Amino acid sequence: LDNAHVSTLDYSGTIKTWAFSVIFSLNIAIGNVSLRYVSVNFNQVMRSLVPAVAILFGYCLGKATSTRRKVAVIPVVMGVAMACFGEMSITMIGFVFTGLCVVLAALKAVAAGEILSGSLKLHPIDLLYKMAPKAALQCLILSCLTGEVTSIASRWATELSPAASLWPTFGVVSTGIMSFSLNISSLVSNKLTSPLTLCIAANVKQVLMILLATAIFNTPVSFLNGSGIAVVLIGSGIYSYVSMQEKTGGGGGAAAAK
Repeated sequence: LDNAHVSTLDYSGTIKTWAFSVIFSLNIAIGNVSLRYVSVNFNQVMRSLVPAVAILFGYCLGKATSTRRKVAVIPVVMGVAMACFGEMSITMIGFVFTGLCVVLAALKAVAAGEILSGSLKLHPIDLLYKMAPKAALQCLILSCLTGEVTSIASRWATELSPAASLWPTFGVVSTGIMSFSLNISSLVSNKLTSPLTLCIAANVKQVLMILLATAIFNTPVSFLNGSGIAVVLIGSGIYSYVSMQEKTGGGGGAAAAK
């Protein structure tokens, strides 16, 4: 967190931070809504497409991705799909919401990279300082529109108030602390690496979620699921190795975008 300071933005910079806050809020809201309509397995399989979408957004911004990195992404995408494959319930509205989740997740990573490393070059703390109040207001509006506020109000006295139980309060406070830590580490990583690297890390996170669920809830894992976990971890290792080579000038794609 060295060199953290508040920057003064011009009109263009202010518009960019507003746009990023909207993407940030929609990514959270639509991600939660999509799980009402599709299974977790299908959600995870679709999210394995985020790296490919991030590459497409990079091309739209004029940033090339080396062939070696594009090849390294393939086993990661395939591995996550294998690891999450199962009985998937899907409706058209669920498919649309989940597709929007994929697009917003990739767009959020690319937009954060542009703001942190592009012309603005904001410090991650400064970006959160400028973006968080806007995103909080937007999330409040979205929670009203999706009925979450009404649901909380109806259950407050009997289930959710501190007088009824401390667990909901503990859950909200601890989730807030973890979310803040996640956003800081995510934005710092985005500034030091690239949106595509963060997408790969997100895929690894999805596999770790499967491992934890298996251990905690005794969820059975088929041979295909286990093979997918192995493939995505190996693919992520290959991608990290290629990324390190290009950053140090040891690979043929050093001139490509991070």
